[in-house]
Amino acid sequence: MSLPVDPPRYGHAPGAWPLLGHLPRLVLRPLPFLDSLPGHGDVVRVRMGTRTVHVVSHPALVRRVFTDRRTFDRSGVLYEKVRALLGNGLATCPNAEHRAQRLALQPAFHPSLLDRYTAVMAAETRALTARWRPGAVVDVTEEAFRLTTAVAVRTLFSAGITPHAAEELREALEVLLRGLYTRVVAPAVDRIPSPARRRYRGALARWRTGVAALVAAYRAAGTDHGDALSLLLAVRDEHGRGLSDAELGDQAATLVLAGAETTSSLVAWALRLLADHPEAAARLRGELDAVLAGRPVTPADLPRLPYTADVVRETLRLYPPAWAITRTTIRGTELAGTPLPPGSIVICCLYLLHRRRELFPEPTLFAPDRWASGGVPRDAWLPFGTGAGKCVGDAFGTAEATLALAAITSRWTLTPVTRRPPRPVPRLVLSPGPQPMRLTERTPGAATAVDPGPGARGV
Repeated sequence: MSLPVDPPRYGHAPGAWPLLGHLPRLVLRPLPFLDSLPGHGDVVRVRMGTRTVHVVSHPALVRRVFTDRRTFDRSGVLYEKVRALLGNGLATCPNAEHRAQRLALQPAFHPSLLDRYTAVMAAETRALTARWRPGAVVDVTEEAFRLTTAVAVRTLFSAGITPHAAEELREALEVLLRGLYTRVVAPAVDRIPSPARRRYRGALARWRTGVAALVAAYRAAGTDHGDALSLLLAVRDEHGRGLSDAELGDQAATLVLAGAETTSSLVAWALRLLADHPEAAARLRGELDAVLAGRPVTPADLPRLPYTADVVRETLRLYPPAWAITRTTIRGTELAGTPLPPGSIVICCLYLLHRRRELFPEPTLFAPDRWASGGVPRDAWLPFGTGAGKCVGDAFGTAEATLALAAITSRWTLTPVTRRPPRPVPRLVLSPGPQPMRLTERTPGAATAVDPGPGARGV
């Protein structure tokens, strides 16, 4: 399928508040606000407080912003706020530093290591679901975050971290990720004394202290534990220089964020979509029953689960975790015929790109079958970005989500306690927010009645 050739249109989002601009709508109802933007153009001017941003959803322009690194950089006030949490790691560094950092981090994602990582993923998923009991209610979003954080910590720090320390890092990261989005869109909030500010700053201190202690312990031990941090400790540049403690801490933050927050959002959305679409859920279980025959899923099963993989792809289309990727112009340019001076903020909205009607028929419909039919324009499906800045952990995250979905769905039916649609929590990723679901244990091969929810056609 070819990409649309219609020239992009520039427009302005209506309904800005004095001083606040569109911030109230972005914070309180982000998805309905985003859904309204295509009616005003392919590049839409939005006000975030006193700042102006340009939201881009046209496929050609999104690819241009991602690949024209001489014009669009990861700089400006938004990235400064993100770097305050994550440091200057691969996900946040300016373009000038990106290549060197990617070369340093690439060994941790070599394909030869994926089997080792997926074994950890499968073990952690079994450990999580072993605590579940029939009839109990669990918050699927929280459980998914607990799972992916455990996987990220174990693949990064396989030795030297106690369960208590791992839980402290997980709790600190959750507070930070909840608070960071607010600080990105409304930086003034961090200047107002409040309990939320104290919690955020306390979590930031605990995160930095905990990661620094682990890096120091690894460096002092000098032992190769076969994990990601050991690989990073062994990295040397052309001058024989290794990464400093600060650089290791920054990359550790990048790995945990990439391995935890984004994948947990993907798993949580997929479980909700399956709960709301019983026919898709039944087909998925049929594939799992045929392949697994009642045994636990293993990494070796992944190539034999094509429909499960398509469910993951379709979830990434509808709810890409990296839903809004920001760049700042470092030289004058234009978008949709409108001049942009240096310092202009551009937001590539993958959530809108993936829902363009001319690219994806019935774009709001959850339809995993569209991937097997070959009618998907893959050049416009960019959940991991594209070009030199494409996510280094795309295979890691996709494998983890597929294993988690297979392990959970093969054994459990999850029914939402309420049929109200999820209300996304404003975070840097597109999280569905709290999702209490009731657990029903299933027998492989047995049909399980599922009440179709109101979202059984569209999302």
